[in-house]
Amino acid sequence: MTTLNSEALALLKQLIAIESFSTTEDKTATLIESFFASKKVITQRLCNNIWAKNKHFDASKPSILLNSHHDTVKPNSQYTRDPFEPVIEDGKLYGLGSNDAGGPLVALISCFLHFYEREDLKFNLIIAATAEEEISGKNGVELLLPHLGAISFGIVGEPTKMDIAIAEKGLLVIDCVAHGKTGHAAREEGENAIYKALKDIQWFKNYKFPIVSEALGSVKMSVTMIQAGLQHNIVPEKCQFIVDIRTTDSYNNEEVLQVIRQHVSAEIKPRSVRLNPSSVPSDHPLVQIGNDLNCKLYGSPTTSDQALMAFSTFKMGPGDSARSHSADEFIFVDEIYDGIALYIKLLNTFNRL
Repeated sequence: MTTLNSEALALLKQLIAIESFSTTEDKTATLIESFFASKKVITQRLCNNIWAKNKHFDASKPSILLNSHHDTVKPNSQYTRDPFEPVIEDGKLYGLGSNDAGGPLVALISCFLHFYEREDLKFNLIIAATAEEEISGKNGVELLLPHLGAISFGIVGEPTKMDIAIAEKGLLVIDCVAHGKTGHAAREEGENAIYKALKDIQWFKNYKFPIVSEALGSVKMSVTMIQAGLQHNIVPEKCQFIVDIRTTDSYNNEEVLQVIRQHVSAEIKPRSVRLNPSSVPSDHPLVQIGNDLNCKLYGSPTTSDQALMAFSTFKMGPGDSARSHSADEFIFVDEIYDGIALYIKLLNTFNRL
């Protein structure tokens, strides 16, 4: 474990030092390739996605995907440190992407290496370090998944304090346009698109989807942007507004969209229906093992690459989601080490079933 820990920390420091904003992760992808090559692990690459299979991969066995991402958001203006300089102070490793999701990524890579040469596994392991997660891009895990073959289960590495997110909200963003007729504001002319939009906005504010998820609660709809009008004396013929919708495992995105269209008069255009909610039964063996290992089970309000996976998954990793995208991002070094140990214990226990 000492070697795994030290090598994981060294790799994370190298990753932090390389700019890897979404869509420009080519250098971190190359670094990850080189790291695996130094371990004599054969990898494959598709765009900026790197993946590998365990040495004794057997197509007759079920496969477990270990996945996390190596892209980052851009550092915000409140950073007081160099975001690309990995520094350890008071047990904390500072640097952009250290927590989201560098720590989970290197912990999963270490877990994969621990099992890589094992011949007694009842399952296969596939490690995938993927791109464009922070922008839900189409050249990340979504592009890669068809090349991996059948997957029975996935562990998605995100900072969860090593608790297990057994459900995750989906994301649906819709552009709405209320149409009216232009006219002079001083006369009884036209049909005010803003007033028409207000009726729909009120519906988004007040409507409650009847089925409430046990893990994730209610579907949440928020009108977050609005635009209308050319000048003060013209009745606007068009009012545009945007709705941010966080869906739960009680409804998929298409079902939510269907309900909206039944109640709203505005023109509705979804930006994407790809990012669906996800969940795994609490009695799944891997979930039960995690629970026995004192991992808290919860529903996550944030969206990850889980949303693009059609098979059973849960989200789990070292670090804290509250630190993600924050200034002077950090992860505790011990969180990484403990994460590696817990991932290994989880899969070892599962292999003994």
